[in-house]
Amino acid sequence: MKRRKAREYVLQFIYAWEINKNMKDFSDHKTIKDELSNFWKINSEGDENIKSFTNEIIEGTLKNIDKIDNVIKKYATKWDLDRMIAIDRNILRFAIYEIIYRHDIPFQVTINEAVEIAKKYSTKESAAFINGILDRVAKEENKCPSL
Repeated sequence: MKRRKAREYVLQFIYAWEINKNMKDFSDHKTIKDELSNFWKINSEGDENIKSFTNEIIEGTLKNIDKIDNVIKKYATKWDLDRMIAIDRNILRFAIYEIIYRHDIPFQVTINEAVEIAKKYSTKESAAFINGILDRVAKEENKCPSL
């Protein structure tokens, strides 16, 4: 449950990052750290394990956002990335980061968590959509070296 809570924080952060145009460039590591610091001031999470896991997933996702978006485009063939529901797009982003870059997390766990988060925060159809794309990514993409 702690990692689910962390992933929900990841979704909140990445969603806010995407819709806030003045924060669009997150290629600078200092900018990410500053925004995470602000995020934790607002959310006041007391569990350091949750904060640490959240930060790792956010930083890794944003560092690799262009590659991750290309993976989404590759597997969501009938969907334009910009026309996808923003919640779904951002769930896919952090889940694809976990599947491709995080060797310590079984892809089945990542997919299950992403589907459950989609059920909670998105539309009825989103869970199946996200499950289908992530299943294909997990089966067809090679794992990248650990970050």
